Amino acid sequence: MKFGLIGFGIFALLLISFSIWFYVMRLSGPALMELNDFHPFRSAQAKTEFLAYEKELARAWPVVSEEKTVQTSFGSTFMRVSGPSDAPPLVLLPGGGSTSLIWKANIGALSSVYRTYALDNIYDVGQSVITREIKSGADFSAWLDELFDSLGLGNNIRIVGYSYGGWVSAQYALFHPERLARVVLIAPAGTVLPISGGMLLRMVLSLVPHKYFVRRVMYWTWDDLVKSGSAGKKITDERVDFVMLAYGSFKFKAGVNPSALSDQEIAGFNVPVLYIVGEHEKVYDGRAAIARLKELAPKIETELIPETGHDLLFTHTETVNKRVMKFIE
Repeated sequence: MKFGLIGFGIFALLLISFSIWFYVMRLSGPALMELNDFHPFRSAQAKTEFLAYEKELARAWPVVSEEKTVQTSFGSTFMRVSGPSDAPPLVLLPGGGSTSLIWKANIGALSSVYRTYALDNIYDVGQSVITREIKSGADFSAWLDELFDSLGLGNNIRIVGYSYGGWVSAQYALFHPERLARVVLIAPAGTVLPISGGMLLRMVLSLVPHKYFVRRVMYWTWDDLVKSGSAGKKITDERVDFVMLAYGSFKFKAGVNPSALSDQEIAGFNVPVLYIVGEHEKVYDGRAAIARLKELAPKIETELIPETGHDLLFTHTETVNKRVMKFIE
């Protein structure tokens, strides 16, 4: 992405402003982690409104599922459990600013063969309740390890992560490969390459709590879905509405940066990995990411899906489902 002098100056100013804001919010973390009857929401009313909205969204969940909450030392984790009770376990981790419902288009196929556990990330929006700050990939891995123990999942787990959930999945694969049978990373944030300048700029803009900016960012990120027709545009607009409600409902939590892994970490994966990315990916260059994986770890399977980007779960649902199912069998 090329910037003129003025554009670069604006970009730099935004990044500096965001860094200052981020640091101040980080310092105020303990107050924002204060536990009360409505934590992690801003107020009791915010909690009521968000849960009612999500309950309405959950009506579109296409399979029979059990809503389950499991306690860990990091807080309680909410999940939707579907599929045959005696089937192999498959854990699904959502993207940033999303909940378990992000898997709505995929859950039917996946839960037809596996016992699926679609999680609300412990450190994000949703019905999971964080009570202990997560500061690193090691913390995320410790949370998941406790969770898997509590669920009795054993050491033959398949895990699929989308976007930020892909980064978390990769971290778990580095810390606890002995527990995993297969790992699928779908357009993981960071992980393979640093987040692009264009994406960083829009991430900063999306933090402005106004629907105009959030909509602009979502329409850019899910560009192929918007262009696919009225149905795709409707999905994107619903996502914008969800993000706006989440901004107003939850206390701020400074997240862990989804950094790119080192050469040694990528080459050292000790579990079968499938990496899926769209050719129009906006988080980074998908082709360049695949090239890096092929150079450092040719054992990692890769798939470049044409005519889609970060919206591949919705634009190419059947393609993604088939590729994931083939790999994790």
